[in-house]
Amino acid sequence: MGVSMKKVTISGHPGSGTSTLVEGLEHHFGWKSINGGEIFRAEAKNRGMTLAEFGSLCSNDESVDLQLDNSLREYIAGDKINIIESRLAGWWAFKMDANCLRIWLNVSENERAKRVTTREQISLEQAKQANAIRLAVDNERYQKMYGFIPEDPTPYTHIIDATDITAQEVLKQAVEILSGD
Repeated sequence: MGVSMKKVTISGHPGSGTSTLVEGLEHHFGWKSINGGEIFRAEAKNRGMTLAEFGSLCSNDESVDLQLDNSLREYIAGDKINIIESRLAGWWAFKMDANCLRIWLNVSENERAKRVTTREQISLEQAKQANAIRLAVDNERYQKMYGFIPEDPTPYTHIIDATDITAQEVLKQAVEILSGD
């Protein structure tokens, strides 16, 4: 008689607060996580590229995405990680028919840019431009490779509109979702 581990995917566009939510869930529940965005940013840095440049490289070399996506699917199927954070994690869990909740954080374009300015130390206009370029490049890549874009609500069991609420309020909503299931 085995006990199934509680698992959740957290997805959202850059600047939507997924990393902050994951940290809060780790602390609240004592869970372990994997962060796809950090892996992506680290690989871009290792190659001496901006996120937009690395996204363009991924558009031309599908092997980078395929490697990351295979890793995410392994984490989703495995029993060592509770929280899988990535824009595509919800989609992979949905397509795999994985027994987990799938949360999308929805945040307005302007608010996401504000949040990115703090993390990346750039101006609001630079953040808006970088976000727009990255979103367009990534969505084109995902559509071409997989036939979907991350913000399509189809795979998500829950969508939290995090535009006008604090990180603590987002965490509270997520905890309520995870505690109620």
